[in-house]
Parts: sequence; C-alpha cells; structure tokens
Amino acid sequence: MIARRSTTIAPGYDIPRLIKGGWQLAGGHGAIDEATAIADMQAFATAGITAFDCADIYTGVEALIGQFLHRWRREQGPNAPAIRVHTKCVPDLDRLASLQPTDITQLVERSRSRLGVDAIDLVQFHWWDYAIPGMIEAMQQLATLRSEGLLREVGVTNMDTPHLSALLDAGVPIVTHQVQVSLLDRRALRDMATLCRAHGVSLLAYGALAGGFFHERWHGVAAPSEPLENRSLVKYRLMIDEFGGWDRFQALLDLLQQMAAARDTTIGTIALRAVLDEPDVAAVIVGARHAGHLPATLAALTLPAFTPAERAALTALQQDAPGPEGDVYTLERDRHGRHGAIMRYNLNRS
Repeated sequence: MIARRSTTIAPGYDIPRLIKGGWQLAGGHGAIDEATAIADMQAFATAGITAFDCADIYTGVEALIGQFLHRWRREQGPNAPAIRVHTKCVPDLDRLASLQPTDITQLVERSRSRLGVDAIDLVQFHWWDYAIPGMIEAMQQLATLRSEGLLREVGVTNMDTPHLSALLDAGVPIVTHQVQVSLLDRRALRDMATLCRAHGVSLLAYGALAGGFFHERWHGVAAPSEPLENRSLVKYRLMIDEFGGWDRFQALLDLLQQMAAARDTTIGTIALRAVLDEPDVAAVIVGARHAGHLPATLAALTLPAFTPAERAALTALQQDAPGPEGDVYTLERDRHGRHGAIMRYNLNRS
C-alpha cells in the first residue's frame, strides 16, 4: 500500500508527508560545504520533498535555505513548484523573563531576512522553561504577526499536553506541533495526540530514524562507547536507554531487518514508514544530511504495507519496553537528568 504523499495542515496549506530537516546542517554533525548543502536541497525539492524545516538557533541553516530559495526561483522560473519553509522561533533561555512582544517581532524579522522571504510559511514556537511566565503572551504576538502577513501559520514544538492546551484555550491559532515520534518513542501518540486531534493540530514528527541508529551499521554489534561521533547519536542513545537498553534495541533491529529483507529495503526505510503509518502523524521530518539518503527516504512512501503479524510483533516489542514514559519532552526538560544535560548542550551549541 502506497503511503499518502501529501497532507493538508491548514486551509490552502498542503505539505509533502516527508520534510527535509535542517538540524544536521547546524554543526555538531561534521563540516558543512555550502555548495553541496544547497545542491542537496535542490535534489530533495526536485524529488518532491518541497518542505524544509529549520530554526533560528540552527547556526547558519536559515541563511543556507535562503540561498537555496534564491537559486531555486532563479533556475525554475515563475512556475517553480512552491517550497514551504518551516522555522522555529526560540527565544534565549536567559531572556525569557524579560521577553517583550518587540523581541518576538525582531526574531521573526531576522528569520525573514535570513530566508529572503516576504512571509515565513510556518513559525514554530519553543519555550524552554514553563516556570517562567510569558509564554502565552509571546505566542499571541506570533498570532499578531500572522494577521499582519509576516508569517502564514503558527505552530509549536516540544510542548507538553497541559501547556499546549493552555495555548489553545487562549485562542492561539496553532496548526502544527513538532514532536519526537519513532518506534522508540510514542509519548506524543498518547494524550498529546488526543488533544491535537480534537483541535485540528497536525503532528510533525522528528526522530523517526533515531539520529541514524535505525541503520544496518548498528545491527548485531555491541553498544557504542563514548564519545559518540555526533550530537544526534548522543541524543538518541539516551532514548535507546529509555526504551530498555541496547539488548532490547537489538531485538527491535532484528525484527526491522527481517521486515526490510522481505521488501528488499533498509532498516531505516522500515522505521520511517512505521511513523508515516501512524494515523496521528501528518508528516515526518527526516534529518538526511545529504542527497545520498534520498532513494531510501522516498522508498518509505511506496513500501508494501506491513502484515498483521509484523504489526503485532512491533506492538509487542513496544508494549514490553519500559519507556520512555511521561509527556512530550518532559525527560528533556529535567535539568537534573541526562536528557536535560543534552538539552542545555543543544541550547549552548546551536
């Protein structure tokens, strides 16, 4: 069964179900060659992946996408397929307590300038610390900027259920929520999915490939020792621990390898399709660092459907796992835990 190739997240706003992520271009994953990165974006767009995700704290990525957009419009002409760009507005943690509406405006204007667009397609808001007041007011300013035409749609990222509910109750016109969803992490598919379904908020999933751990190179090998080679592996190694540890992860890879062999594909493609098949997931953000990953990424849309036996086996492995537990991003917000340390590392290095 072919997966749906596009979805509607707001009236008149369609996106492909696969979105090219930008975090891997922000440093911490190896050196970035600008010309190669822009050429890779063009390859993804030409293949139909015409939505790109980034953030104002991803060093250099908005500017890179801006260069790509300029080249795309110049080379494709007036009839060029539309490119959707989703960025994130992430005020600095140490400025939250004194944040003013003008600060939000300045952040959005900076992103517009970097991207070289009249209006940003989607701005997704992140608030580091719920103990600091002002989140609702900041989101209301984004809604005001939407009404003024500086952005088209408003979303959030990594909100827990009570705080997203508070934003919706305050009348903020939220259309998307970017959350981690994978075969390892189903936190967003519980109460969060129920809330979003009730309010017409689409889930945009990241982490489906667990930073590259859903790959043949990690199947049948001993647990990696630190230091790991990039930030994604550091982050998702902790998620594997929450899932139940390396041996339990290997049992999951055993099953994915069997499913991949039956379809002449890869472990990563199976893991990606599993998230695409989740009924509450509108689209999946894929952190493909280069166009060499494009064929395996696109293959997730055309795989034969999982059999009932395969789905039952996946469900059994997930139900037997001890975690991760809790609400969306709760582990990551725990400043005293290992996930919290990674969150602060990302904040300081992005």
